[in-house]
Amino acid sequence: MTGALTTPHPLATAAGMEVLDAGGTASEALIAAGAVLTVVMPHFCGLGGDAVWLVVDRHGQQSCFLAIGQGIDRAMPEAPFPQRGPASILTTAAVVDGWEHAFRHAQRALGGRARWEDLLSPAIALAQDGFAVSASQAFWGAFRVSDSGCWPGFGAIFMAAGHPLPEGHRLRQPALAESLRLIAEGGAAEFYHGALSRRILEGLRSAGVIIGAGDLARTQTREVTPLSLPYRNMTLLAPPPPTQGLTTLQIMGILSRFDLSGIAAGSADHLHLCIEAVKRAFLERGTIADPAFAPQDSAAALADARLDRLARGVDPRSALPWPHRWHHGDTVFLGAIDGQGNAASVLQSTYFDWGSGVVAGDTGIIWQNRGAAFDSDPAHPNAFAPGKLPFYTLNPGIALKDGRPHLVYGTQGADGQPQTLSMLLTRLIDFAQSPQEALAGPRFLLGKTFSDSRDSLKLEGDISADTVVTLSSKGHEISLIPAKSPIAGQAGIVQANAAGCMAWHDPRA
Repeated sequence: MTGALTTPHPLATAAGMEVLDAGGTASEALIAAGAVLTVVMPHFCGLGGDAVWLVVDRHGQQSCFLAIGQGIDRAMPEAPFPQRGPASILTTAAVVDGWEHAFRHAQRALGGRARWEDLLSPAIALAQDGFAVSASQAFWGAFRVSDSGCWPGFGAIFMAAGHPLPEGHRLRQPALAESLRLIAEGGAAEFYHGALSRRILEGLRSAGVIIGAGDLARTQTREVTPLSLPYRNMTLLAPPPPTQGLTTLQIMGILSRFDLSGIAAGSADHLHLCIEAVKRAFLERGTIADPAFAPQDSAAALADARLDRLARGVDPRSALPWPHRWHHGDTVFLGAIDGQGNAASVLQSTYFDWGSGVVAGDTGIIWQNRGAAFDSDPAHPNAFAPGKLPFYTLNPGIALKDGRPHLVYGTQGADGQPQTLSMLLTRLIDFAQSPQEALAGPRFLLGKTFSDSRDSLKLEGDISADTVVTLSSKGHEISLIPAKSPIAGQAGIVQANAAGCMAWHDPRA
């Protein structure tokens, strides 16, 4: 078998599958696919962003790569932190270093044989020759049109005559192609130490960003041990703090205390238990921060006694009232299992759609605004500090069965990520649904969204009327959103079994 791969864009999927078909590893395939996504989905990820990787080899050896940009060397900004523009840039970008780290790991531990420059060549060609703007990019371009006109360097690439690019427009990015070409020739060092890094810094500074050469030079992927949790007959893996992978595992740990066999998938009882588990885990989430600055006790957070206590707080008959801080964010998920059984699960992001909106001079690179995830209270564990990693919503997952990769999964959606994963994993594991059924099933989204400031429970419109009535009777304040709404998460699943590997992507994408 050659393996299987999922991404949110067919051009990225094609680039990754070409690597798998040639006998490449899952990690190498996702480097190629991830590079293409920085070109064809610039509204959700880019070279100026970050990534979180989970990698498990065919023998069950686990790795996690936190390719997360650190706080730049500057004073604590005044609250509230700006969410767009030059002042919103408080961190560096680590996605390129993460690619190279994953590449070296694949060569060292997975039998990787691909050439670095070959993995980046599809992205370079698409940036140079162009591609058709997707419906997703057209939507987010139009959605931010009232703001994006003042973002430095943005309009020259992503607008035409003051208007956002329409779906189908052929977008060419020669400056980005040149940046990718330099990275292909010089490796990640070109981005952080070389001539490209100097152009990046010059471009950011000319836009008013406070950033120094030392900031980029110190950027480095952290290799850490994944967190794990037994769930039914599988083991779920997630990245550790400062990501909310801990939150996803707490949700699943709470749900493991309930017998779901007597209820129906997608029923009011199913949704209620997932929603209430999400609430209890979210109330625990406020202390997640960079372990190098704020000690984290993940083992205690996932201990049986702690999960037992959280589960006892869930009332099957009544909803916990819900005001809670909302974390925004848009990302891309990509996952693969190769022909040898190695698995990789990755999320790439520039945080908000279009990140900071700032293009770094003549490089074609749009920079992230991940620093907006820091807390503005200087006494908070997640307060900004130079060299510090912010709280991170990205949490790709892998499920092991009999010690080997069985499911690779993840989703776009910031706060919605653990919520969507709770529905996907219970549908797949507790209710034995196929990946197609699990991805298509109606979902919920708790709290605020970019288009709705209410702390209500959003339910997709294809949920049955009886389910809505029953959830309302339990005390949930409900707002209906369209069926298969993109704000309910855009997930992907890769599954390996005795018959081989298959991959699926969300019908919402």
